[in-house]
Amino acid sequence: MNAGPVRAEHVAKHFGRTKALDGCSFSLPEGSVTGLVGPNGAGKSTLLSLIAGLAKPTSGEITVHGTAVRGRMHPDVALLTQKRPLYDQFTVREMMRAGAAMNDRWSDERANEVLDLLAGVDEDAKVGTLSAGARTQVAIAVALGRLPKVLLLDEPLSDLDPLARDETLRIVMTEVAERGTTVLLSSHLLTDLGDVCDHLLLLDEGRVQVSGDIEEILDEHHVVVGPAELELGVDGVVDSSRTARQATALVRGGTVPEGFQAARPDLEALVMGYLRASRTRRLARR
Repeated sequence: MNAGPVRAEHVAKHFGRTKALDGCSFSLPEGSVTGLVGPNGAGKSTLLSLIAGLAKPTSGEITVHGTAVRGRMHPDVALLTQKRPLYDQFTVREMMRAGAAMNDRWSDERANEVLDLLAGVDEDAKVGTLSAGARTQVAIAVALGRLPKVLLLDEPLSDLDPLARDETLRIVMTEVAERGTTVLLSSHLLTDLGDVCDHLLLLDEGRVQVSGDIEEILDEHHVVVGPAELELGVDGVVDSSRTARQATALVRGGTVPEGFQAARPDLEALVMGYLRASRTRRLARR
């Protein structure tokens, strides 16, 4: 496993008998934007909390720029959680001042720069009066005001309209291009991930299923289609389905079954194949 600004080695996190994460190992390349995907309950939010230092792993180790994360907020990391922790009674301007007071490393210039790029955010409005989308954008300004080397985003696009999503993604890409920030972005919006991410980390049932450069991962898989009466007969089948006339499967590695046609999947087809396979396994255990 190559060295990177974020590194996880055999990381597990248990809550009683529940294994939220189980033996996760991966490395994120510097300056990359990695899409973190998986079904609900896969362990995505838990993993982000561990990298940020808000929780300790049960076993294994996470390092950020060579320093082990020890269960407290790492100074090089900023995390935007799904709850968007902001003070509702503060104005946006006061929220920025609070960010400066609570962080040893803070840039008013960077926070205000982000706010200036966001359409429709009134800096004199109280945070509690803002729309969900505007709250998310203010939270991103606070996160980037920390001048993080690693930016963790937990479903940052879910409550944004199309214009706000575009603004937010442009801010993230500017952060990467101009500051070399490493981004780990959890999202169910696969189309948006495909537009900005160059790496993929796919979790299921607390384990890493796929990790690496998106183009290399897509090259490693193929979608095969053939007559329904033919058997696949190959290893590496991730997911398959049949209709009365046609058999379709997502295959990792291996050879193309005789009588089938193969095509390279796009990101959405690949992720959906793994999600369907996860659901099938869960249903089979009931």
